[in-house]
Order: sequence, then structure tokens, then C-alpha cells
Amino acid sequence: MKKSVSLLLVLTLAATMTACGSKNDANSGETNTGNANAETTNNAAANNTAANNGAAEDAELVPEEGATLLVWESKEERPFVEKMMKEFTEKYGVEVKMEELGAGDQVAKLTTDGPAGIGADIVLFPHDNLGKAVAAGLVLPNDEYGDLAVSENSEVAVQAVSYDGVLYGYPRAVETYAMFYNKDLIATAPTTFDEVKEFAKTFNDTKSNKYAFMWDIGNFYFSYPFLATTGGFVYGQNGQDKNEIGLNNAGAVEGATYFASLKKDVLPLKSGDVTYDIKKGLFTGGTLAMNIDGPWAIGDIKKSGINFGAAPIPSINGKPSVSFSGVKAWYVNSYTKYPNAAKLFARFASTKEAQLDDFSLTGAIPANKEATQDPKIQNDEIVKAFVEQFKNSQPMPSIPEMGNVWTPIGASLSDIWNEGKDPKASLDNAVKQIQDANAAAK
Repeated sequence: MKKSVSLLLVLTLAATMTACGSKNDANSGETNTGNANAETTNNAAANNTAANNGAAEDAELVPEEGATLLVWESKEERPFVEKMMKEFTEKYGVEVKMEELGAGDQVAKLTTDGPAGIGADIVLFPHDNLGKAVAAGLVLPNDEYGDLAVSENSEVAVQAVSYDGVLYGYPRAVETYAMFYNKDLIATAPTTFDEVKEFAKTFNDTKSNKYAFMWDIGNFYFSYPFLATTGGFVYGQNGQDKNEIGLNNAGAVEGATYFASLKKDVLPLKSGDVTYDIKKGLFTGGTLAMNIDGPWAIGDIKKSGINFGAAPIPSINGKPSVSFSGVKAWYVNSYTKYPNAAKLFARFASTKEAQLDDFSLTGAIPANKEATQDPKIQNDEIVKAFVEQFKNSQPMPSIPEMGNVWTPIGASLSDIWNEGKDPKASLDNAVKQIQDANAAAK
């Protein structure tokens, strides 16, 4: 699968849409794309001519007269959003309010509230919801600031917030999983799974609940490295071609075969006995040496008091492990009455400086390439490990057919692990189920 996004296509389309953008009457029920050449002038417009984080385009986009904005974000992100709202109002004279709503619930709510004219002007949701949002016509392309978003943020992040070759999102934060390790149990993090196997021989003591390495075996999200690192993939063409499934190709079978070998050499338990909560409890309890988990676990691990570090996931068969990644991004509601102001806010709250503020206030890992090189990030051993792992990640596919993947492939991995089933036959069966489900949805 081609991992990289077609940046040229994204840029070309963004430029074309910028040139052709039109402003429709929000009250007509049509979507409102905004207009970079709006004639409205006010004090905020005067401020808009000042430099804003080096973004030249800001001088061309003027918030609509009398504009006010509503932002949906989760409770946990309030410190960051409030800072952005305050600074944005001071700069542009546009009042912004926030309504607490979890990221995972926003597309569903926007589906009804958007056309009704009561949805937030700016929303934020995980990138794997993007396909559903675009199909429903809920979000506007990132036309005004597309070139900046592409040049400033990681390629993986840009790919994640693009759909069918069009950039929609304003990347703000990234997340993937990496390997936590207990420094009192293993001083140096292994860089290969073969090293993990050697360590397990001397460390595992099942009667004392001592284990060398764990991950949520039956959860495809966490087991994806065992198929993707050696060449497997979910859907082709940047995760958006449902007709090209790579979960039973030669690379996937190679990885699944290595995956199966770990039961004997590293983790002699049934997959059902290694749930997310069980392994997390063993790690924070000090009897598990290494644990695959996400940055959301950092707080609880710190509270446990164990002496821990983080590192990229060990390599498999000589290849850097490839994980799934997620990207949080702002999106502009296509039904907003104030598209110019909304686009300005989405840009303002996703610059390098904004992403570093987000990191300082909430711990969110920046998508901005320069921000990841900031001393705040580079001097943080834990966060730096996640940034490194993200470089070898692939965004979860955002097309609706991703929903047909989780159960069949999860069952296949459990069969390989628990029942010792042939990897090729088991993966073939899973892919057949995925193909049937996709065909049935046509």
C-alpha cells in the first residue's frame, strides 16, 4: 500500500477550490464555503492584516461582520480551547464559545445539528470519522490554509485528514501507541522482538504473574504491527480503496506467523487473559516489564510510582514496527454562517505555537513538524518515543468500510493465537468475510 498522500493532488485541489470558492446564503439551506475576498471591514479586519504566526494568507481572509463562533470540544481539552478562544477574540474581535462534546460523538451530532443550523462552527473528531462526515456533506475543505497545513504538518497527519484526495482537516495532534518499560525490571528497552524473546526466557514467571511483554492481543488496533510491518495493509490507496485488501498478502502472512511464535516464546496465555485492563494493571503493579499502550496511559502510569520509560515498538524481522495512528484535527462545519471566521479560528488554533500550547496544557502530541523538534518535546523522553513511533505509523482508514474489518480480523488473530490455526487460511477467511460485508453494503 502506498503510505504517502498525494501532496501534489491535495495542493492542486486546495488551490483550485480557493480560486473557485463562493459564498452562499447560509439561510438558503446550502453549505457556505466562505470568501477570502469578503468586503467586510472592521477593527478585526484591520488586525487581520498583522502577521499571524507567519501565515501570509491570514491577511486575505476577513471574518464576517458580527460573526460569533461555537466550538465543540471535550472537557479534557477545555484549558487549551479557552486559551485559543481568548487570544482569537483579542486578535480578530470575534467572540467564541465552547460547548463540551466528546470527539467521538461530534459527527453524529453534526449530522442533525448541522443542517438545522444549530451545530458548532468548528468541530474536532478523530480522522477515522472523516469519510462519514464527507459523505454526509458536513465539513468544508481546508482550502484557504491547505498549503500551510501540508507543509507544516507530518505527511502521515496530512494523509489522515484528507479524503479522496481533498484536504479537509486542520491537524492539531497525533497519537499512536508505543512501548512502555519498567526500568527497574529491564534497564534498556529492546529494539527487536528477538531481543524480547531472549529477555522473556529469563524473566517470565507465570506463577508470580511476572511477564516480559504484553499487548492487547485480540484487539486488531494494537496487533496491527504484526501484519503491517512485514507488508500487510487494510485498504489500498492510502487506506481508501475498499477493493484492495492486503490483510492476507504474503507480508501479512509472514507477520502473522511471527505473531504466532510469540505465544510460545514470550506470552503463554490465551488472548482473552490479556485484556487492556489486565496488562495495564500488571504494568502499574510492577510485575510486567514491557507494555504496549497509548499516551493516554501516561498519567495513570505516573501515578503508580513505577520507574518507567518509553520506546518505539521493537522491530519485526528486521523492519521497524508499523502502528496504527490517529490524528485529531479541526474541521469547519459546512453549514456555518461564518465560514471565514471559522476557517480563521481553525487555522489560528492549529499553528505550531497553538500545538505547543496544546502540549503544555493537555499533553497532546503535535502534528506540526517544527513543534516536534521543540525542546519541550525533545527533552521529554516519553513523548519523544511516541513521536518516533508515529513516524512509522499508518493512519487508520477513514472510509466507512473500516467498520467491516475489526471483528473478522480480530477473530482471525485470536484463532491463530489461541487455536494455532494456519495464519494463511485464517487470514484468507477473515478477508472473505470483509469482502462479503463490503459487497452487502453496496
